[in-house]
Amino acid sequence: MKRLCYYLECIDCGAEYSSLEVFYTCRKCNGLLSVEYDKSEIPSGLDKIWGRRSLSVWRYLELLPVEDKKKIVSIGEGGTSLNRCQKLSEILGLKELYIKNEGENPTGSFKDRGMTVGVTKALELGMNRVACASTGNTSASLAAYAAKAGLECIVLIPSGKVAFGKLTQAIIHGARVIQIRGNFDEALKIAREICLTHKVYLLNSLNPYRLEGQKTTAFEIIDQLSRGVPDKILVPVGNAGNISAIWKGFKELHELGLSKSLPEMVGIQAEGAAPIANSMKQGLEAVKFVEKPETLATAIRIGSPVNWKKAVRAIKDSGGLVETVSDNEILEAQGLLAQCEGLFVEPASAASVAGLKKLVKMGLIGNDEKVVCIATGHGLKDPDVVLRQCPNPVEAEATVDSVARILASHEEPVVLVSAS
Repeated sequence: MKRLCYYLECIDCGAEYSSLEVFYTCRKCNGLLSVEYDKSEIPSGLDKIWGRRSLSVWRYLELLPVEDKKKIVSIGEGGTSLNRCQKLSEILGLKELYIKNEGENPTGSFKDRGMTVGVTKALELGMNRVACASTGNTSASLAAYAAKAGLECIVLIPSGKVAFGKLTQAIIHGARVIQIRGNFDEALKIAREICLTHKVYLLNSLNPYRLEGQKTTAFEIIDQLSRGVPDKILVPVGNAGNISAIWKGFKELHELGLSKSLPEMVGIQAEGAAPIANSMKQGLEAVKFVEKPETLATAIRIGSPVNWKKAVRAIKDSGGLVETVSDNEILEAQGLLAQCEGLFVEPASAASVAGLKKLVKMGLIGNDEKVVCIATGHGLKDPDVVLRQCPNPVEAEATVDSVARILASHEEPVVLVSAS
């Protein structure tokens, strides 16, 4: 099958570039780049073509920027479940609520969608080394895909600020992990400079090819809803690449006539790391960064999101909104989702559910709306947060009588949160 033509375009000045060069921002104005497609090269009947393939990132090959299918680096990403949450819907007073569980990806987060495309692109461009700065999930994902591709992987992380489960993943996959005495934003600045001055391929979300993989979340949601489109999509926002990528996916299918409508994009940030939410609420044209971001939701503990312009445009263009939630609200939502629906997600993932609960109470999400919350990573990524909130399990002697006495005492099971 003939591959479609694609190119890079600056979202600010509109400058266009070849897809065969290695760079990350516009050479004219330093603006963010977006992958754009020549629609005349896209084959007709995409829905039928895709319908013959299993649900995965590469189901949507015709709308991904890859030239050589033989170079595709895949470990089974995508095809994550879209869970209808009836009990949680009733608690929150919603008619129809779904959780897109991205923790089912191979390394346990949505980052795998981007890395399968990004690392494939690294091979196409002849790169032997890849790098990223990370709060955890990016490093775990890049390390796994680099290992699969046989590439050297370099990871920069903020010292003492990455959940142990994520750090373990990067280490076991053979990445060279360097801890920076600073925060994520400082680590990213160093990673960008290293990749500009050495033959190392940057795979943070500044790389537009990585975001192309992440847009397939939107494609899958439409397929899983039988060509339906939710009213609202709630997304946790850190470096702000995912919300813009998902919006791009919905827009592309709508422009191709493969969906009848577009959703409103809702970004959720933690109160201690909310530069986009705070700035948009103040009506600022540019986002004012947070110098020292703090939240227990480590995956979104980012004060200088590089994709803020894309995220702001996604929210505004879709008619959506942005909100903040406290760490306590995040923990409550994490427990609520686990105990009502059996879904264990990391704190950053629970931000979308916490935001939903808050917005419903504020009357900004209607009871009759169809809502999808994106759960970005598995709870086992950061179990220490949960363990710190819970009492130790009850101990018993190794006898039936001892256990029976405890059961007869009517001790309540551990409950992380109430359903109120």
